Amino acid sequence: MIEPLLPARLAYNEAGTPWSDRYGDVYHAAEGGPEQARHVFLRGNRLPDRWQDKDHFVILETGFGAGLNFLTTWAAWRDDPRACRRLHFVSVEKHPFSAGDLATLHAAWPEFTGLSAQLRADWPALTPGFHRLEFAGGKIILTLLFGDAGKLLGKLRARVDAFYLDGFNPACNPDLWSPGLLGRLGQLANWGASLATWSVAVPVREHLQAAGFRTDPSPGFGRKKEMLVGRYLVNQPKQTTPTREAIVIGAGVAGSAACERLAARGWQVTLFDRRPEPGMEASGNLAGILMPLVSRDDNIASRLSRACYLHGLRHWPRLPGVRLSACGVMQFAKTPQQETLMRETVVELRLPEHYLRYLTRSEAEAWLGHAAPAGGWLFPQGGWANPPSLCRAALAKAGVRMFFNQAIAGLRREGDHWQAWGPDGQPLAKAAHVIIAGGVDAVRFEPVGHLPIKKVRGQVTLIPEGRLPMLRAALCRDGYAAPAVDSLHAVGASYDFDDDPAPRPECDAGNLLRLRGLLPDLDASLESEIYASRVGFRPVAPDRLPMAGALPDWSALPDSTSAKLKDIPRLSGLHGLLGYASRGLVWSHLLAETLVSQLEGEPLPLEADLVDAIDPARFPLREIRKRGGS
Repeated sequence: MIEPLLPARLAYNEAGTPWSDRYGDVYHAAEGGPEQARHVFLRGNRLPDRWQDKDHFVILETGFGAGLNFLTTWAAWRDDPRACRRLHFVSVEKHPFSAGDLATLHAAWPEFTGLSAQLRADWPALTPGFHRLEFAGGKIILTLLFGDAGKLLGKLRARVDAFYLDGFNPACNPDLWSPGLLGRLGQLANWGASLATWSVAVPVREHLQAAGFRTDPSPGFGRKKEMLVGRYLVNQPKQTTPTREAIVIGAGVAGSAACERLAARGWQVTLFDRRPEPGMEASGNLAGILMPLVSRDDNIASRLSRACYLHGLRHWPRLPGVRLSACGVMQFAKTPQQETLMRETVVELRLPEHYLRYLTRSEAEAWLGHAAPAGGWLFPQGGWANPPSLCRAALAKAGVRMFFNQAIAGLRREGDHWQAWGPDGQPLAKAAHVIIAGGVDAVRFEPVGHLPIKKVRGQVTLIPEGRLPMLRAALCRDGYAAPAVDSLHAVGASYDFDDDPAPRPECDAGNLLRLRGLLPDLDASLESEIYASRVGFRPVAPDRLPMAGALPDWSALPDSTSAKLKDIPRLSGLHGLLGYASRGLVWSHLLAETLVSQLEGEPLPLEADLVDAIDPARFPLREIRKRGGS
């Protein structure tokens, strides 16, 4: 069950310093916030010297608060001509401030006015989990972990170079200084990682030393005589710099996003697609609906879709030429019992109203301006997007080499590279890495063919604008209807298991029946008309979750039924973005970011259990366990 976030309450002590009445402590020293941040955390970690000339550098902070340490660090990075190419700042916060309260707090630090305004403009919805934000053209990456630090740091996959320990006083908030939490920092540390904290409490020193850190006192800031610094000197596996060259197969939303994310890291990318332009397969529909999954128990699929949806809402509008609308999405209940469940779910999850609201039938009709079949969920920030425009915009930003009307017939490993060749047997390209993102076409490749991907036929009916009520929002129930795009409403979709690419009248009839379930006052004459249609084929996994990660080597699977994901051998350099089904728009950007972060050895933007849930190797692992149980 989800643990709702409790936002911080803005308060000040008698001296006018920001204060937490929940923990009975100040957010920073009264003598001066930015000066304390520079003295304790930058100097204490010997920054910026230690990040200079590095490819990337990772800082982990316990206690984001108002973001003072982040803003101070960002400013130092901005002013350093030898700064690392990419700076990752990972910070955990159990009680985040609202953007409005941050504006009040940030007004006290005018030196950061420009930076703090950017932070607030991108400030995520106050929902549990990981949130990845990018600044300075993608060179400053802030990953916020909203929730309990003890739980979330256990789900963080990262190698950290410097730690900022900035929780409230151990006497006020002992959980943030517990042996288990500080021990987890040791597991995340690179060899030689530094730490700094204003706290010199004896238990803190002892817990850090037990975690592998050598600690020493250092002159403190303001009225504090001492602070603590440390180094992690336990051997850790060395990280290697990847060979930054890749072949991407497929120019739909998955492959286009992969190209854009790879190019943002400076990779040399070659894209192949068998069709004449981007987004012509399952990504070719006129309008795709942008909305997350919601469940009362906040299960894996719901958490994953929330993370991807919120990430996409921040990213998609920044791609020039993308056609989308945050018009809202109304998801109607199918039965009175489901309507009750939907209402109770909103109450229990306590998610922000701008993320999820419950509307009664009469409230839905008032909001939409036309008849509604039932009450249900409103996603105020959801809407629709034109998938081909998303593909084109991502590829334009990436600026990669692109070859259309070019099928890849096969892949062969040759030394440290993969060789791709065409139908005529001629080699087309080679690279250290290949990302297969070809939708249903991906099963042609032997490593993907072993995965249980089903091909689902979907037919969308296109109804001319004016034949339906003016739709203020996208509507969903058994099917969906989108506001008019290019003077057409996309209505769908059928769900069939056959290979027929030709539109069928009975599928249009089924779509119109689903449309009547969305619009009770629908004109009966609509059913006698003939409409244009589009057929696409969606790749679907048995668990309805996507796949993102290194592909398994099916020829070398272990026999042990106690095997775990880490024990499944992988095909070196071969990766997949697969099985996106009908939610490709939602999955596309964050899953590409997750895969590329894995390739780069950077902190992952998703919790570990979510990364495992989308790992393609989950299927051979299930086969191994099934054999053991038979």
